[in-house]
Amino acid sequence: MALVDILARVRGAERKTGAVTLIAVSKVQPLERVEAVLSEGHRVFGENYVQEAAAKWPDLRQRFGPVEVHMIGPLQTNKAKLAVGLFDAIHTLDRPSLAQKLAGLQQAGAALPRLFVQVNTGAEPQKAGVLPADLGGFLRDCQGMDLGLEGLMCIPPEGEDSTPHFAMLAGMAAEHGLSGLSMGMSGDFEAAIAQGATHVRVGSAIFGARTYPA
Repeated sequence: MALVDILARVRGAERKTGAVTLIAVSKVQPLERVEAVLSEGHRVFGENYVQEAAAKWPDLRQRFGPVEVHMIGPLQTNKAKLAVGLFDAIHTLDRPSLAQKLAGLQQAGAALPRLFVQVNTGAEPQKAGVLPADLGGFLRDCQGMDLGLEGLMCIPPEGEDSTPHFAMLAGMAAEHGLSGLSMGMSGDFEAAIAQGATHVRVGSAIFGARTYPA
């Protein structure tokens, strides 16, 4: 486990920018690896799949105490109600139908997790997220539905320099008065912190390589 090393790198990078939350991305990781990181004292984790989180975290929270769990993968609208009860933050608010669903749950009395809007900074057709040109309108629509927004999230295009995308996201957040910046993964989290990240999502560098089910 490399948690101590990753935390040291995060703390070193954040000295110039302010506090950063390290989200240990535990999706598709063997339970014993997750338990080992919990035993080291870490208490903020990220999951991509609602059903996996539902099967894993209620028991782990009962055994280890309070743990923050963040939804960092695509969220299907029909799983939004379950997600609201499971997660402390959702980083992938990416379309009007999901915003409307979350607003409806809030109006029905649900306490929503903290919300980040996913921005498709590379305008990749295969990737989820609000296009930069559409962000202002989407944020106004969310505010009109009384959705409290903490910040923005991005996943830069694979194989490109991430720094321009992080800088773009930071600029958009500042323009719209949002303080949260969820950006940076195992290979580029220090570059993200240099551009103002408040949350970095690190998986394989902490847990080791994932083995996906066949």
